Amino acid sequence: MPASSPSPMALSIASPTPSMFSKRKSQAPIPSAASYLSALSQADARARNNRAPTATPPLSTSSSITSSSEDTVLHEYDVDNADGLALPTRPPTSEQVFTTVHTEFGHCANETYRLESRHMPGEVIHANLEQDPPYYILLSTYISYLILIVIGHIRDFVGKRIYPKYYTHLMPRNGYAPLNSDFDSFYTRRLKKRMDECFSQPVTGVAGRTIVLLDRISPDYNHTHILTGSRTRALNISSYNYLGFAQARGGCADAVEESIRRYGISTCGTRLQGGSSDLHTITEALVAKFTGMEDALISSMGFATNSAIIPALVNKGCLVISDELNHASIRFGARLSGANVRIFKHNDMGSLESLLREVISQGQPKTHRPWKKILLIVEGLFSMEGTLANLPELMKLKQKYKFYLYVDEAHSIGALGPHGRGIADYFGIDPRGIDILMGTFTKSFGAAGGYISGNKTLIDRLRVHGHLGTYAEAMTPPVLTQIVASMASIMGISIPNTPVDNSPAAIMQYQQQQLELRGVPSVHPGPAPSSALPHWLTLPTQLASGAEGRERLRRLAFNSRYLHRGLKKLGFITYGHPSSPIVPLLLFNPGKMCMFHRMMKDRQTPIIVVVVAYPATPLVTSRVRFCVSAAHTKEDIDTVLKACDEVGDVLDLKHGLAKRERWSLEKVMENASELASL
Repeated sequence: MPASSPSPMALSIASPTPSMFSKRKSQAPIPSAASYLSALSQADARARNNRAPTATPPLSTSSSITSSSEDTVLHEYDVDNADGLALPTRPPTSEQVFTTVHTEFGHCANETYRLESRHMPGEVIHANLEQDPPYYILLSTYISYLILIVIGHIRDFVGKRIYPKYYTHLMPRNGYAPLNSDFDSFYTRRLKKRMDECFSQPVTGVAGRTIVLLDRISPDYNHTHILTGSRTRALNISSYNYLGFAQARGGCADAVEESIRRYGISTCGTRLQGGSSDLHTITEALVAKFTGMEDALISSMGFATNSAIIPALVNKGCLVISDELNHASIRFGARLSGANVRIFKHNDMGSLESLLREVISQGQPKTHRPWKKILLIVEGLFSMEGTLANLPELMKLKQKYKFYLYVDEAHSIGALGPHGRGIADYFGIDPRGIDILMGTFTKSFGAAGGYISGNKTLIDRLRVHGHLGTYAEAMTPPVLTQIVASMASIMGISIPNTPVDNSPAAIMQYQQQQLELRGVPSVHPGPAPSSALPHWLTLPTQLASGAEGRERLRRLAFNSRYLHRGLKKLGFITYGHPSSPIVPLLLFNPGKMCMFHRMMKDRQTPIIVVVVAYPATPLVTSRVRFCVSAAHTKEDIDTVLKACDEVGDVLDLKHGLAKRERWSLEKVMENASELASL
């Protein structure tokens, strides 16, 4: 482009192109905001005229802005920037072209805020290190629960005698036993209901970098909630959207829209009874290649993947060894299987090896016959603790004691590793050494459902013997397309599905591609052959090349480590591995859960968080669980750290470091890159 020509993203107030935002103007115009809107308007006009960008963007994420996205670059709730969420704090320069909506996927072009998710050789893998707070915190927490329980029983005792009509559902009547047990429902009625403000918050729109909350009030102490009609946009640090693919605009969304035109909404059947389409076959082949296994089986629900597949793997006479903090779906599936279940201490390889020696030497109970098979089940990334499975040690024990290894990668697939291939990719271990890999599409791919991958013989058996193929509805075409598009964006797409000419080199390249599809081993991790994708699927260049996928992985790695290290330096007690996108911050006291949630949401820049308590965690380790995303910018993490720093002082949450060892907020923010690289 000639030097005298204006840049397509030049920040000028006036623009010859009519702005798509003229329908709704900001109530409080800001010079930088106006410039930014004008720049986006010019980018939209260029895209509608099918002109290629004249400047190479440092970061081009998710999709181009097209005429089909008329007034969606900034939606009706994005224009008002009073909360600081609608527009970036630093407007783009003349050389920067952003093609995402800032509220869905934040604009961040600074290459300093990028890291690679990888285990460094020689780095020590620590067991789960739990840090206890001062004794007065533990004592006050126990006393708080004791007070809640005592008052709850007093209210039940008095209420059943003075207001019996409110307790009819808990007492026998007309010869019927109560469906809701009085004892079982006590915790829900008397403890959880008092803090229901923290749970089941209704939302609308895209669960991206920000999310829109539907404001509500409760006139009867959380028995019912009434929507007020107003809405609040909040910084979203609570959703499973690790790579930021939960977007309403972009290459993936366009592909999903096309799939609806071609396939409709549902296949209206199970996989074994007329509900299996070519999209299911394509998706399973792509998942197998993505995970580095021979074959894969997909399911329409992540929880059901574990609970329905584990009973098809083991039964009576088998042994399941499970980590004590494994997900409820794993526990449920193990119980359904009829196999014996033994538990080992969380991520403790010494405890695991001692248990293996015991169960192998003793055999089955009573008869002491050898076990039919031993299946060890762990999570790659534990969802409540943020800890990583010690996969290198597990592989050594596997070779020594000859058990089968089942790894649940619901939270690690797509989020860990330099190529986003999960826990094996993070540690640089061949995934074929693991017998069974399970994962979900909810967290990193912006979709739904789950998968099981392994050798072809095993997967073929599970298709018939697992309950999913016979009884579970098949995954819908839009969801399948979202999986394929997002997964291909992470992998990158290689050669076309037909030879470009008749030269020997082109024909040989095409033949090699066809051999890959027939199961001939290929290099892992590698790109997705274009012939492995639907012929009608077309992704923007940034997605198809894999450049954007790599960028998202590096942004997620930086954000995760920065938030984790920053909270530590500020003095909080946090659990988990620094590379984990799940960052639990310990609150302990149940009363602090409500206050933390409310104080974060009521800030000038609202922040929506998820608080977690018993029975999902031990009784005294209530926590807030931050879920980091590649959609967040460095400034977003700064906002979270600033809010935590202020709220933590008010609620007395800083018990991880002595005062003299803590860093100031300013020091943490200034040394973000150094902190993340530690």
